[in-house]
Amino acid sequence: MKKIIVPVDFSKHSEYALETGAALAKQNNSELIVMHMLEMSESIFSASSDERGEENAFMLMVANKNFEAFLDQPYLEGVEVTPMVKYHKVLKEVAAVAADVNADLIVMGSRGHSDHDGIFTGSNTEKVVRYSNTPVLVVKSKPSTVSFENIVLATDFSEESVPAVKKAQELLSKLGKKTALLHINTPNLGFLSTDEIDAKIAAFFNKANLKETDVTVARISDHNVEDGILSFSKRNKTDAVAMITHGRKGLSHFFGGSISEDVVNHSKLPVITFKL
Repeated sequence: MKKIIVPVDFSKHSEYALETGAALAKQNNSELIVMHMLEMSESIFSASSDERGEENAFMLMVANKNFEAFLDQPYLEGVEVTPMVKYHKVLKEVAAVAADVNADLIVMGSRGHSDHDGIFTGSNTEKVVRYSNTPVLVVKSKPSTVSFENIVLATDFSEESVPAVKKAQELLSKLGKKTALLHINTPNLGFLSTDEIDAKIAAFFNKANLKETDVTVARISDHNVEDGILSFSKRNKTDAVAMITHGRKGLSHFFGGSISEDVVNHSKLPVITFKL
């Protein structure tokens, strides 16, 4: 990993993301791009150019002052840090910047839906997950470690998902020691018999040119995908959850964007999403 982006709003949750990003940057000798998005009021976009210029200059001054204090952290010592301030009010900008600088990972803090203070509420984190082609790591608490012993990667084992699974495994091998590929069998979303699941997994491994001895494969049955992932994680004491998401395209796919966003919102564990 050469570049890691951490969007921040100077809250404690973005501090968690910053500390996580710093630890990963040290492990991988990466540049850490710390990005703050100014919360622009609707009136700014209809104001005169002079008024916009004055408010932009003031907000930039405040942001730079906050950056100076926010980045004064002992865990950033020895890390190459690049502060960045963006004026855009839409969170698509995070994904756009990540693509522009060819970032390998976005690390975000999230509060969930119950707290509406600041930029990175649960709903806004969902938007970044939805739009980003760059893998996103979402954290909700102060990191005790970023060397994850066990990661579960939920996948539908479709042949279409082979490239994304391979891409995910490349990154996950740098984050954790062991990754299990998980299939969730549900009653209302493409229920499969044991023989059908085995055949689907075999076709996946053949397409991916893998042997089942190369990775751990796990299966679980539950009422829905989200419950299956969270239940498996709890039972097996995993350190992080990873998901392949199809975004908002094609709700017939096993993992639509909404499922990934629900897992991001409700999991207490770090969640890493990869978009096909």
